[in-house]
Amino acid sequence: MRANYLMKLLNRVKAILLTPQAEWKVIARERDTLGDLLIKYVAILAAIPEVAHFIGQSLVAGFAPVVPNLVRAVVVYAVAFAMVYIIAGVIDLLAPRFGAEKNFPSAVKLSAYSHTPLWLAGIFLIIPGLNFLLILGLYGFYLLRVGLPMLMKVPNDKALPYAAIVTACALIPAIVLTMI
Repeated sequence: MRANYLMKLLNRVKAILLTPQAEWKVIARERDTLGDLLIKYVAILAAIPEVAHFIGQSLVAGFAPVVPNLVRAVVVYAVAFAMVYIIAGVIDLLAPRFGAEKNFPSAVKLSAYSHTPLWLAGIFLIIPGLNFLLILGLYGFYLLRVGLPMLMKVPNDKALPYAAIVTACALIPAIVLTMI
């Protein structure tokens, strides 16, 4: 059972990264609940950067005290769930402004799956000094842009500005959290 679940997760990650056009169509037809998506996808992938950061700072570099670094990891991990939800709210809220359909379940899917590259790039946090490679997470912007027409029914010509505004809205809390 676990091996099957792990294979499904890996296949989803591979498909969303390599064939997003086709995978968004599959995702659009799925009827997973918010809880299913958060537990079976977000909970696992969002842990990657936090576990890597904890190991990189506390064990590899050895310059961060373990307990405060562990507390930080848990807090940031929890914030990842909140960010998926908040960004989904932004996607849904902005939908009518771009001629799209309001659909919160689809907005959650877009938010969660568009975070995939960022969470995967988080593995580079295991080696101090490679955090600049988090820039690879910007591929999530492309995933969002491709998915918006399929999941939110936005006209293709409005998908790029819609994705840009959603991404800008997502960056604001991320920058604030980084400064804190």
